[in-house]
Amino acid sequence: MITFVLNNQIVHTDKAEGTALLDFIRDDSSLPGTKIGCREGDCGACTVLEGTLKDGRVLYKSIVSCLTPLGNAHGKHIVTLEGINMNDLTPVQKAMVDNAATQCGFCTPGFIMSFTAHAMSHQKVNAKGAIDAVSGNICRCTGYKSIERAAQANAEAMQNKDLKEPVKWLVEKHYLPDYFLKIPKMLREIESPDIEFDENHKIMGGGTDLLVQQHDKIAESPINRFYLKDDLKQITVANNRVIIGAGCTANDIALSELMQDFFPKIKEQFKLISSEPIRNTATVAGNIMNASPIGDLSIFFLALNASVILNNKKQQREMPLKEFFLDYKKTAIEQGEFIEAIAFQKPEKGVLVNYEKVSKRTHLDIASVTSAMKIIVEKGIIEACSISAGGVKAIPLFLNKTSEFLTGKNLTPEVIQKANEIMQTEIAPISDVRGKSEYKRLLLKQILFAHFMELFPGHVAKEGLLR
Repeated sequence: MITFVLNNQIVHTDKAEGTALLDFIRDDSSLPGTKIGCREGDCGACTVLEGTLKDGRVLYKSIVSCLTPLGNAHGKHIVTLEGINMNDLTPVQKAMVDNAATQCGFCTPGFIMSFTAHAMSHQKVNAKGAIDAVSGNICRCTGYKSIERAAQANAEAMQNKDLKEPVKWLVEKHYLPDYFLKIPKMLREIESPDIEFDENHKIMGGGTDLLVQQHDKIAESPINRFYLKDDLKQITVANNRVIIGAGCTANDIALSELMQDFFPKIKEQFKLISSEPIRNTATVAGNIMNASPIGDLSIFFLALNASVILNNKKQQREMPLKEFFLDYKKTAIEQGEFIEAIAFQKPEKGVLVNYEKVSKRTHLDIASVTSAMKIIVEKGIIEACSISAGGVKAIPLFLNKTSEFLTGKNLTPEVIQKANEIMQTEIAPISDVRGKSEYKRLLLKQILFAHFMELFPGHVAKEGLLR
């Protein structure tokens, strides 16, 4: 039995756990404000809020209901447009109206829910943050400038938001209905499910890959939702290693203070990965198991020389992530195993990491080519270097020969140009909808140069590389 709070009502259902939350909201609960758009997590028309009880308070984030399995809603507060409606328009809704930020109206509920999620965060609201919050919402009518003005109006109206108790403040200011204050008590009354791994059931993380690829099959299947377990959603340091639980989402990683200490630019770099609601739900294990040649998280962690920790409930084994990918969509995982965590050495002093991605759109798009680099340079000598690349072979690729060549070399344009020549022998891109093979080779060359220009701007200039 799946139990959760939908707007202001506790819901009990025995529907299949793989059912899309969107379908339950519209078909079973008769809440049509949540729209059916692309069913691939790209348009944001189906955006809702997910609230999770943690340390006595409910933390809210935006999610796309089309790619959220119903089982993942257990114990959560799910909020649709109807759940924030009151007799009068909320300030978020009024800002959309006053700035002519809606035309046909189909996308409007998703924008409102994303803006509301941003308002409910424990972060200070500003126009840039509000615009980032709707990175997963597409409008075909307005040209976006009116929506940007609405974002600015929202930010100006919330300058005095209580960052410690944002939900209480928003209720007092009539952004949210009064029932939100009762939600912590309602969630505490929901019994935690007994989540255990069953090797006969499909393993499900956030659903952002599987519900695109196998929507109909998943909808009728029992699933493993054990990635919701708290012990698989931790980021810790032990024995000089950083260990990231398999259930951690892209935003769990990007917003982690621990990860930001190690990688100061990770929050901005991870904005290249999909959109806000997808980053809120897509798990690191799901991205790696999908084994896509352009899997963003796979590329990032390959450059860190990460290991994947596997478990079959009897024993644990660990292997380098670069050995995990065998062929296109084929991995070294064995029957009955699941990914338990990703681990990498705690970054030592002087480590620099850069992540680059090229796609047809800067944000909310699949990469044509992507790459990450970890490097240590002392007194002009490359002490250590590891580089990964995506979109240039059938698997997420660790560039062994290129990394080995650069290690121990002087940091000069000539060495970097030679590294590109070696790199070109390691890759085998194919022509597809994201570009011809020659184009992808050129992109990776430019990305390699970009790594060095970004990390060593005073030492490596484009003039020296592109001559």
